[in-house]
Amino acid sequence: MKVLVVDDDPDIVEAVSICFALRWPDAELVDAPDGATALSTFEAEEPDVVILDLGLPDMNGLEVCKTIRETSQVPILILTARGGELNKVRGLEMGADDYITKPFSHLELLARIKAVLRRAAAPPPGDESPAFEDGDFKFDFAAHRVYVGETHVQLTKTEYGLLYHLTKNYPNVVLHKTLLAKVWGREYINETDYLKVHVQRIRKKFSAALPGFEPIATERGIGYRLTPSGEQSSGV
Repeated sequence: MKVLVVDDDPDIVEAVSICFALRWPDAELVDAPDGATALSTFEAEEPDVVILDLGLPDMNGLEVCKTIRETSQVPILILTARGGELNKVRGLEMGADDYITKPFSHLELLARIKAVLRRAAAPPPGDESPAFEDGDFKFDFAAHRVYVGETHVQLTKTEYGLLYHLTKNYPNVVLHKTLLAKVWGREYINETDYLKVHVQRIRKKFSAALPGFEPIATERGIGYRLTPSGEQSSGV
């Protein structure tokens, strides 16, 4: 496994190196102290996971995240001193798979890295049951494909997993904690920001395929449910 660590603080790079040495002693770490070096190193080294700081000397780490995500689905874990819900949401919107604030413990970082790698390696959920069709919405479980009308909606693995569990539980509401546990893992059951960001992404993709189509309804404070008829919902 090859790991790209993007941080201008050598102490952080060393801490991340220790974490990987404890769990994955054969992992190869390469580091980059700034955004430009990170992007060139990413292209040259093709790492299996990226650990990314936001406070880089030459550019915002969010831009690095966005640029990488435009061409790759490599797991990206943001490791930064910038706390707060808004910063976390922005990081997730740019394509990060996880967000950890400094200072951090080795155990926390190890757990999050393991979870990110587990999700990346897991096959998308699916089965041989008949495709679900209702109105313009179609979910082909066997082919792992989702359509609105005749348009194939391109989803990330996380977005696909989220929509899969909503479809399988239609027409029932699926609780926030249930979705988080099934898609991200039980250690993420309180990370509702992760859920909100990915629901918003799914909505945007369906709306782009069929303007005004709304596939997910919000039950505020409770969870989400599939709305294949495209009914409108309030909130996020």
